[in-house]
Amino acid sequence: MDVRRRSIIGTSLAVVVAMGLSACGGGGDDSSASKTVRVTLANHVWTENIKKALPEFEKQTGLKVELTQLGEDQLSDQYNVKLNAGSSDLDVMMYRPLQEGKLFAKNKYLEDLSDQVKSNKDWDFADFQSGPVEATSYEGKPVGVPIITEQEVLYYRKDLLAKAGLSAPPKTLDELKAAAAKIKAAQPGVAGFVARTGKSPAVTQFSSFLYSFGGDFVDGSGKATVNSDAAKQAYAFYGGLIKDNGPANVSTDMSWPEAMAIFTQGKAAFYTEANSLYKNATDPAKSKVSDTVGFAPFPAGPAGSKPYNIPSWALGINSSSENKSNAWKFIEWATGKEQTLAQQKAGVPSARTSVWANPEGTATYPKDLVEAIAASTKDGVGHDRPLVVKVPEAREIVGQPIVDAITGKDAAAAADTANAAFQKFLDDEAK
Repeated sequence: MDVRRRSIIGTSLAVVVAMGLSACGGGGDDSSASKTVRVTLANHVWTENIKKALPEFEKQTGLKVELTQLGEDQLSDQYNVKLNAGSSDLDVMMYRPLQEGKLFAKNKYLEDLSDQVKSNKDWDFADFQSGPVEATSYEGKPVGVPIITEQEVLYYRKDLLAKAGLSAPPKTLDELKAAAAKIKAAQPGVAGFVARTGKSPAVTQFSSFLYSFGGDFVDGSGKATVNSDAAKQAYAFYGGLIKDNGPANVSTDMSWPEAMAIFTQGKAAFYTEANSLYKNATDPAKSKVSDTVGFAPFPAGPAGSKPYNIPSWALGINSSSENKSNAWKFIEWATGKEQTLAQQKAGVPSARTSVWANPEGTATYPKDLVEAIAASTKDGVGHDRPLVVKVPEAREIVGQPIVDAITGKDAAAAADTANAAFQKFLDDEAK
């Protein structure tokens, strides 16, 4: 799950700080390389945490980090221009493995990190979970290092469940639907369920419904399957859940900020979303219902509970960079065990196994959220959108039946139309 589009108003910020060579470790000094490492990061809590940590290395200076921070749309625009032009003024890039990773790797924009990840045993590449590593590899070679993982979980209001006489959160999608309907009927002005509704933003969260019904976007041979019986059922269920039990006059352009706002303002009982956003619901400064929020594993469908378990962001090195050695030193530090543990304690779910095994790494997380994440990691699917090069176009196609189902149109017919368009898309991309 990535912080999604329009997650934070895009800003551009350049910060130059000193960072010690000895603190970074790994790799030899390249005297011909620039001592300024140009790092481009997305607006994200991970980035804010890294910015705060950088001054710790000022006493051991040797490199300067020129940090450019951008909103997601601006980040994509910059990458599109500079990478296509073969520009060398990007060294370290924060990117979305499941959104542009395949495109970047196929076009050879990302440096092969096979040697780098083996260069420091203490850094310990084997500590990273296999799923995120697979998602940040291309043709079996690592081209990125996962920094943030996401799984979809169920957010819910404990107080509303108690009022409705429900002793535990729903364990199945059918139970979720029944509980949402019961609470909405008993609580005027409160939706039983809320989730993303925008054609493209909803795809990632809808994916867990799709998998739990037994479907996927493509089959083992790469053929489109968004009109399989399982997919049609998933589209109808997701759309119907929002249409029948969602907020009144719900719009069909909501991404996570809008859906989260409804939940945190006390206007919904259930909300399925990425676990990485949980502090928006539990922080009293952001949420009116912070003391009543609970978390549970994604409810099981006919195929069981199959939420996604993905790396939403990773760090890579621009293959055209002339400062690759120092770029790796930044990545090695930023993704090392010390920084990763600090990020984990700050609420950013990590791809490192060790921080989840460390009680210190989960001490700041709600106990029920840790349990939900453990369940998702065990049974999760390693993608939350079609694994293609042109991801935005694919999401627009497979997301249309979601909107159609929410607005009361025939979900099955919409799925048939989408499948034909998606198959043509896949055929064209394979040419």
